[in-house]
Formats: sequence, structure tokens, C-alpha cells
Amino acid sequence: MAVHQIETKVGEYIRDNYKSAVEIGFGGKTTAAEIVQNAGHPILCTDVHSYAGAAVPAVVDDVFLPTLTCYAGADVLYAIRPGTEIIPPMIELARRINADLIVYHLGFELYEDGGERLNAKGIQLHRYVKRS
Repeated sequence: MAVHQIETKVGEYIRDNYKSAVEIGFGGKTTAAEIVQNAGHPILCTDVHSYAGAAVPAVVDDVFLPTLTCYAGADVLYAIRPGTEIIPPMIELARRINADLIVYHLGFELYEDGGERLNAKGIQLHRYVKRS
């Protein structure tokens, strides 16, 4: 499946199941976030690098030392193909702000047990944290 199709399916899942979201480590790719934004839901993208001209609101932030105000109020934090090394701080952050954490992994990369598996229109997502 092409990368654009994966990002589209992730964006549709987030749009259909949450009211506000933060995409962590977006890498300048905004396909999923634009779907969420076009539905009228608040969205913010974060990355350790700056990406000028992003089609959605974006800030520089490091999930290892997060600026909590960037994430406060989000129903879900999500990441598309993150390195497994950033999963633990994303889990901690999601728990701190009481948000779901949804991850689309590259290939067969997983963190620990892979969390709860979710089928999103033919792609597998992993929910590592479920908000209370």
C-alpha cells in the first residue's frame, strides 16, 4: 500500500473517532492532519525539526522533553511510522494528558506487545494508551 494511502486511512480513522488530535513526528507530511483539519477538528503537528509552510498548525517540540501545553486537551496523540525509541515517551505523555495513543508502525516494528490492535479500513493501528 502506498504511503499516501496509509496516511489517508490514518487521517480518516482519527477524524472519525476523535474530536482533537496531535500528530507527533510528522516529518513535514500533513496528509493525515489535513483530513482531521478539514473535518473541523483541532489539530497540531509536532516534530523536532521545523517545517516551514506546513498546511496545518505545526510546532517544534521534542516528545522526550514535551511542552505539555502543546498536547493539553487533545483526545488522541498519534504517530505514523515512528521509531520504536520514541514509543515510551509517547506512552508517558498520553497518560499524563489522558489521551489515546495511536501508532501506525512501519512493517513489523512493534513496541513490546504492540498494544491493542485496531483495524482501520485495511491497515493495522496500535493503541498503546486508552484514555479514561
